[in-house]
Formats: sequence, C-alpha cells, structure tokens
Amino acid sequence: MVRKKPFLAGRQEFAALYGVRGPQVTGWLGRGALDYEHAVIVSGSPYWLLSFVRGYGQTQPRPKDLDQLVLQQLVDAQEPGVWSRGVDEVPPLCGLQEATQLFGLSSPQNLSAVVRQGRFAPADYQLSGSPLWLLDTLIEAAPDIRAKSRKVMWAIVPQVEAALRQGRYTGPGSVIVPRGLAAKAV
Repeated sequence: MVRKKPFLAGRQEFAALYGVRGPQVTGWLGRGALDYEHAVIVSGSPYWLLSFVRGYGQTQPRPKDLDQLVLQQLVDAQEPGVWSRGVDEVPPLCGLQEATQLFGLSSPQNLSAVVRQGRFAPADYQLSGSPLWLLDTLIEAAPDIRAKSRKVMWAIVPQVEAALRQGRYTGPGSVIVPRGLAAKAV
C-alpha cells in the first residue's frame, strides 16, 4: 500500500540543509533560536516538519541559506510525501523504542537486531541514522513478521497501539532524555 507521509527532518538532516554540523542544531535549541513546537518526538529524538525546516533560515536575525540540493534529496527519499503544516497532521510514528513497546518485547536492542537482519517491516523513514515507521505500517506487517518468526509471538499490545493512535503514549521514547552536561544539571 502506498502511503502519503509527512516530510520530516531529524537533527542530522536539519544540519545538512543549512550546511552545519549536528551539534549546531543542538546549539540553536540551547540558545532558544529553535524549539520543538514543529517537531514530533519519536524514540527520544526530535523530527521536525520539513515545511518548517525549509523556512527556518529566513526567520533568523542573520538569515541562513537552505541547500536546495539536500532538500530535494530528502524529499526524494521520503516520496510519496506531503508537506504538513502542523504536528497534529503527523500520523502516529514508531521508532525502535515505541515498536519495542508495541510488540511487548523486552529490549530495543533485540528489535534492532531483527531490523538489521531484514526480518522486520521496511522502515518508512531513515532519518538521523534511525529507522522510523508509521504505526499503520507495523500493524499491517505484524502477521507477516509473526509468520517468519520461530521464537517471538509479535503480538500487538492493544494499550500501546491505542495510546499511540490517540497521541497519549508516555512510554519509553516519548520524551527527550537529557544527555551529557544537560543530564548532570537535571
């Protein structure tokens, strides 16, 4: 089934679009020049609407130029896609942490191994080095994943599915956990 999904950018893609390194995006967040209002949090990482990212540079006191070639490559990699205006238009997404909870698995590392071995649903996105899936992709793929497995049941946990669909998921990956010096300050 061909799905339209919102165009998104993780931290690495955001940085590449403006010709900077990933830590610069983190710096923009720290200085308040960037926030998470136009981002969804998946597996503890922000993924901004690409519609927001492409206009971000022009909203700054010192405008930043967008790399049009990088933008086109990002759009091409996510086709078919849609330019969403708000995070409320983003369908439920799962990263490794949410998918681990969705299938009632013990550890994201176990799921990561299955993904690397090609025994899981193909990711809808590959952003900032992480696979992301539309929730519906995983629900539809569950019977096939189950049929290929000899050890794991791959049963959907209904409460986790409902929480993801209703935007009230608060399990692992639902918030950004401070790291490094920021973690020590908390």
